[in-house]
Amino acid sequence: MKVKELQHTFHQELDVHYDKEEVDSFFFMLLSYWYHIERIKLALEPNLILEDDSKMFKALDRLKKQQPIQYILGETEFFGLPFKVTEFTLIPRPETEELVEWIVNHQGEFNKKMRIIDIGTGSGCIAISLAKNIPNAEVFGLDVSADALKIARQNADLNKVNVHFMEANILDSTTWPDVLFQMEFDVIVSNPPYVRELEKSLMKANVLDHEPHLALFVKDEDPLVFYKAITQFATKKLTDKGALFFEINEYLGNEMIHLLTENKFKNILLKQDMFKKDRMIKGEKN
Repeated sequence: MKVKELQHTFHQELDVHYDKEEVDSFFFMLLSYWYHIERIKLALEPNLILEDDSKMFKALDRLKKQQPIQYILGETEFFGLPFKVTEFTLIPRPETEELVEWIVNHQGEFNKKMRIIDIGTGSGCIAISLAKNIPNAEVFGLDVSADALKIARQNADLNKVNVHFMEANILDSTTWPDVLFQMEFDVIVSNPPYVRELEKSLMKANVLDHEPHLALFVKDEDPLVFYKAITQFATKKLTDKGALFFEINEYLGNEMIHLLTENKFKNILLKQDMFKKDRMIKGEKN
């Protein structure tokens, strides 16, 4: 089939679900990933033919079901690094890159070897990016999902960094490995589940129907359940002057300030993301 005709088919099938520019973006991402054909090549060779277009049609069927393009490709990019993603892991967001950048910039305040833990690590994108960009850091990643941790370990290998991954539920100390009781950390970071059930109606189908709910949602009546547990953990396990970083629900900034203040954290800073939404918060232990 001619590539131009295939592109037209993509628009016929997908324009009802996505913007035309987004459909083109999907089309050329798939074409580049599987066939190493870039947009400029098609412009120069408008009659270009694909001998085997079966992968493209399988991808088209998945896109019609609004499956995320990252799951179809099996990978994405985060903080300039490649990451494998599956239905067991959240797709990393640009806002989370801002959280990583904040920590990387903050680490200059530590002159000694650092110890960092990422709680709810998922694909490992935060932990691995920090390990890659802070050479003097010993980095740990914790998650309740064995399936997510399998992908995280693959991502650490892919990016040639050493991260110590642990399977545990931060809400249940009986599941914690001994290392969590024995060590202190200079930085604790988490992007835990924070979307309230009442906010489901605001979400797009490609997220709501395909990304893991375990990593997304919390009950309306206790939306800070993970933040409370991690903050309590941090009061005991942070070193003096150690820092706690969170990605947060944009609607709960004031509640997060109150939580950290109540737990006697100092130098609390609520930070907006690129979309001008309250998205990150930092507090330091006395």
